[in-house]
Amino acid sequence: MPINKNALIRYKTIDKCLQNRYRKWTLDDLIASCSDALYEYEGKDCNVSKRTVQLDIYNMRSEKLGYNAPIIVVDKKYYSYQDANYSITNLPISSLDLEKLAESVTFLKQFKGFSHFDALNGVIQKLEDHVYSKQTQTKPIIEFEKNENLKGLHFLDELYQTILQKKAIEITYKSFKARSKNSFVFHGYLLKEFRNRWFVIGVRNKEKHLINLALDRIVSLQKTKISYQINTTHDLENYYSKAIGVSVSPNLKIEKTLLFIYHKHAPYVETKPFHSSQKVIDRNMFGITISLDIQHNFELERDILAFGEGVRVIAPSNLKRRIESRLLQAVSSYQSQISAQNLDVFSEQFHKKGSTIINQVFSLRALKQIFKLIAVYERKLKQNIEKLPNLITKIPILQELLINKNIQKIIQKTSPNAVLINSVYYKKYQEDLINKAWFQYKNSDYFIIRVYLKEFYKTDYLAVILGSHNKTFTPQEIDLLVSNSIRYKVFVKKGGIQLIDHITLRKWVVQNPKKQIAYIDLVYKKQNIS
Repeated sequence: MPINKNALIRYKTIDKCLQNRYRKWTLDDLIASCSDALYEYEGKDCNVSKRTVQLDIYNMRSEKLGYNAPIIVVDKKYYSYQDANYSITNLPISSLDLEKLAESVTFLKQFKGFSHFDALNGVIQKLEDHVYSKQTQTKPIIEFEKNENLKGLHFLDELYQTILQKKAIEITYKSFKARSKNSFVFHGYLLKEFRNRWFVIGVRNKEKHLINLALDRIVSLQKTKISYQINTTHDLENYYSKAIGVSVSPNLKIEKTLLFIYHKHAPYVETKPFHSSQKVIDRNMFGITISLDIQHNFELERDILAFGEGVRVIAPSNLKRRIESRLLQAVSSYQSQISAQNLDVFSEQFHKKGSTIINQVFSLRALKQIFKLIAVYERKLKQNIEKLPNLITKIPILQELLINKNIQKIIQKTSPNAVLINSVYYKKYQEDLINKAWFQYKNSDYFIIRVYLKEFYKTDYLAVILGSHNKTFTPQEIDLLVSNSIRYKVFVKKGGIQLIDHITLRKWVVQNPKKQIAYIDLVYKKQNIS
């Protein structure tokens, strides 16, 4: 039997009620729920009669609709499903419904080729394939991209209805960057899908600039009585025409972007353009140069980076620097992984010579985070830090960044039971160290891991006498040793470390004592546990 729209809404409402087993449902409760549901869809009062709902329950129980719903009456008063897992939405499509779908597909296919229906081509093919596979009990021959685990899709219909009926809604939201969720009244104007994620675009209450909210970051939706703000400012049809994805800013200008696509990747870019504004402006044996008139956002950078070595940014210079920086960070994260074989070499050098250098222990991304946390602490103190002892104690969040997996491996290889007793941040050369001649610390139970946050330039360096860590020398012995030994100059790259025994003989050679530096000393005490 054919089902009209209102009847289907009532069936779905009754089904949803009876699935909720935390509440007992009387006939009056079901009538009220159906009336509320129809009001939501129709936007006007719809008083559903007792007879209508009783007939709906009868139809759901029967074979007329193919539901055969196991609806029972408990205590002669409360309606419930006998099978707790039953739902009319779990039923397979009936043969009658399949015939109707087949007729719909045939009808829609007549419009293929018309510009207004271009967006429906994929939908029509998907429907046709689904109907064919169900009718013939064969596997589908078209596979569409989908994300079965995508969160937030259950909010899609409710948000659609709020936009359709021009209603504000209260959203509880937690972005990826936020530490906690927050709630606000939102006025939705558009639902947009991008790369298998759904977004709702609109404005916060009493604001004018558009924001986009990812449905998979929405925690909950609540109705609100606040009046809806009609969109009279933004041209949503063209709002996204000059950007990739959903990250659009009215403050970002549209820039001409030039990209060189190497020969191997050129066919992919030509057949699937970055953006509708893409034009090929040059072509040679090595590849093609394309131009884009586009805003620079996260999605553009991600698309460029997706091609890796296959794309080179020509202009503008700020985008070129940004992509270069991100690629360097990516390379740095691979290079800052110390192998077991290298660890053996470094450990042997340290124990024999009293000092060794290990480069690329920290990635550029990690260094950037370390600098940021120290800068935040400086602003909090409202003073410029030149030397900060007990760094990890004062900024505990730094511990995970500084004592990373590489440092843990180095400690395990150097002195497995060593204990961190101090961590000192240096932003300026310390006079007490610069003014010393060749010196040793007296206690042999310590060693230092010096983390270089900046490049250690050639004008300033630390000279050490290798092998001098085996004993503590007198001033006379130091003079004799210095005059008869080759001094080892220490240069370390940004993100590298110097592992040095506490009593290794050393001397600062500093051309500009006032110049800012950036390194952290992690001081460890050896623990000899028998």
